[in-house]
Amino acid sequence: MFRSRFLDRFTRVHPAVPPLLYGPVVVYFASDAAHHAGAWVTTEFCLLGYGVWTLTEYWLHRAFFHFTPRSRWGSRLHWLVHGVHHDHPNDPRRLVMPPGASVPIAYLAVEAFCGTLGGSHGHATAAGFLTGYVVYDMLHFHVHHHRPCTAMGRWLRNRHLRHHFQDERRGFGVSCPYWDHVFGTAPR
Repeated sequence: MFRSRFLDRFTRVHPAVPPLLYGPVVVYFASDAAHHAGAWVTTEFCLLGYGVWTLTEYWLHRAFFHFTPRSRWGSRLHWLVHGVHHDHPNDPRRLVMPPGASVPIAYLAVEAFCGTLGGSHGHATAAGFLTGYVVYDMLHFHVHHHRPCTAMGRWLRNRHLRHHFQDERRGFGVSCPYWDHVFGTAPR
C-alpha cells in the first residue's frame, strides 16, 4: 500500500487486535457502571450503546466509507480508509480497522457518552458501543474468511459479498442489515 514497509505495517491488523484491545475496556466500563448504577440499569445503557453502534456502523460505511471524493487528495484518503478493502477484499490483514483509526473514534464516543449521560451511564453506553464494534469487526472478518455453518451466517456472508462484488451502493449494514431496509439500501 505504501512504498515504505514501515508505514504499510500500520495499515495491516491481525483480527485478534479488536477483542484484545477493547475487551478489557468493555469489562472495565461495564463493571464500573454496574458497581455504581446496578446491573439492570447497566444492561439498559449497554443496549443503548449497542443500538448507537449499529447506526454508527451503517452511517460510517454508507456516508464516510463510500463517499465520492472530488479531489485527488480526497480520492487518496478514501482509498486508504476503505477503497483498499474493496480492491483487496480477501486480504485477512485489511479487514479490521487499524487502532490508529478505531482508538480516536472510540475515544470520541466514550467522551460523548460520558459528557452527555454522566460517568456510570456513559461507561455502560460505551461498553455496549465498543461491544458492537468488536462484534462488527469479528463478523466482518468471519464473512470474508470462513464459510458460515448457520443459515444466518450464510445469509450475512452472501449479503456482504454482494456489496463487494455486485453493487457497492447497497448493503452497508454488515452486522446490522436491518438499517438497510429502514434507509432503503437493502440489496436487490
